[in-house]
Amino acid sequence: MANSLLFNVIKQFFAQPTQTVNQAGGVAYTLSPQQSLAQYAATGCFNGTFYADEQSQLNAVLDLAQRVEPEFVARVALYARQNHMKDTPALLLAVLSVVSPGLMAEIFDRVIDSPRMLRTFVQIMRSGVTGRRSLGTLPKRCIQQWLEGRSDAQILAGSVGKSPSLADIVKMVHPKPQDATRAALYAWLIGRPYEVAQLPEVVKEYLAFSANPEMFSGADTPKVPLELLAGLNLSRRHWKQMARNLSWQGLRMNLNTLARHGALEDASLVHDLSRKLMDPHELAKARVLPYQILAAYVSLSDEVPFALRHALQAAMEQSVLAVPKTVGDVWVMVDVSGSMQSPITGHRKGATTVMRCVDVAALIATTITRQNPRAQVLAFSDRVEPFHVNRDATVLDQAVKLAALPSGGTDCSLPLKELNRRHATGDLVIYVSDNESWIDSAGKSVGNGSTGMMEEWTKFQRRNPKAKLVCLDLQPSSTTQAHERGDILNIGGFSDAVFTMISEFGSGTMHPDHWVGEIERMNL
Repeated sequence: MANSLLFNVIKQFFAQPTQTVNQAGGVAYTLSPQQSLAQYAATGCFNGTFYADEQSQLNAVLDLAQRVEPEFVARVALYARQNHMKDTPALLLAVLSVVSPGLMAEIFDRVIDSPRMLRTFVQIMRSGVTGRRSLGTLPKRCIQQWLEGRSDAQILAGSVGKSPSLADIVKMVHPKPQDATRAALYAWLIGRPYEVAQLPEVVKEYLAFSANPEMFSGADTPKVPLELLAGLNLSRRHWKQMARNLSWQGLRMNLNTLARHGALEDASLVHDLSRKLMDPHELAKARVLPYQILAAYVSLSDEVPFALRHALQAAMEQSVLAVPKTVGDVWVMVDVSGSMQSPITGHRKGATTVMRCVDVAALIATTITRQNPRAQVLAFSDRVEPFHVNRDATVLDQAVKLAALPSGGTDCSLPLKELNRRHATGDLVIYVSDNESWIDSAGKSVGNGSTGMMEEWTKFQRRNPKAKLVCLDLQPSSTTQAHERGDILNIGGFSDAVFTMISEFGSGTMHPDHWVGEIERMNL
């Protein structure tokens, strides 16, 4: 009988023939339906990307969800929401409402963990994309129970937002109030008659303040979402108190707004806000993603004091400390090609993020180098751009500098080709890209040989037989340049989870099934 271990080792040095073409027209390998669904869930926001529009992404997710078991759909929804994605988890929950209503009810509260998620879920259900336009009895009951489980302050905070608004949802599902206070709150929310005396105190305070803000001191500014107050005629003292009331995430997103209204001219307030931004406890409570800090940093207006800019840099250094370390000699290959200049969450009319794929890729690379002094970086497009890592500079400044390197076409084989030219060694090679390689496909056809990247990886691994390759894809896709096997990990996304998986895979402690195996272990 053949030695299976020996066979697997030998097979590792031979690349499979390509199976398809990617969105850029280059030869590629096809991800399994499970891997593809995970990739779309971890990166997709149903906005237009460089290669795919909203409808094609939606169609792909709906098709993939029909090709896997409902239990896997549920696990992907949980995984994606746990890693801060919003749109895809809500869509997958809506799919489950049709194919497995019981599973939908089982995970409802873990996926729908905010009013924003509830609005997204209801919007998707009513759109008809999953095969129904009404909510249905069980989803309606789940929403009723969700509303019952929220505090009065949470309901008031959730009243921000529309299409549908929380008021629209209350009208749809007719929740049964537990007491007179909740009955008055629902009546106020949907514009029906109510007894003012029965309203929750938080709503009374908000209504009194919004009717005549001039009558209230700064200290009496209600602790409600900034969006509920921003349209009022507020004084500087009110804006200063609102700044103090903001959560960490709220502060991150509203620094420019606070500066515009003069709140940040107070040195004492700036000092307090800076301490809050740097507070490790506040950072942990806010579940801050490194790219969110970078987004705030690159968006700061000149009106924002330097102390707050410095505080964001310190917050980034704090967040990096929580990133697991990689071991050995590490190479990080950062794609700076033209397609990587597109917004990380896609184009969205009136709300396109300033964060590009290349910004996130650069941040991931500089985070890894901060945690591993033996890590080196190569940037690539249609040429290789060596990047000197300045370990004395901040992570944010290094990421901005790396993302500003010259752009071009996409050739994923080039960085490995450069390592092979140098006869370089390494334990772990990490690609951060959209995997849309096409230049190295010249003269190649599907099924006739491997991708250029796999050809170069085979050469590299012959010199470094224990080396591992990680392909981190930042955009929705069903293809890859390196097919899955024992020494190759394909993952998608830009949350903290990718650092943990890279570290575990590099150290040999990750589950043999790699990424899909990690998702399949999600507890339902």
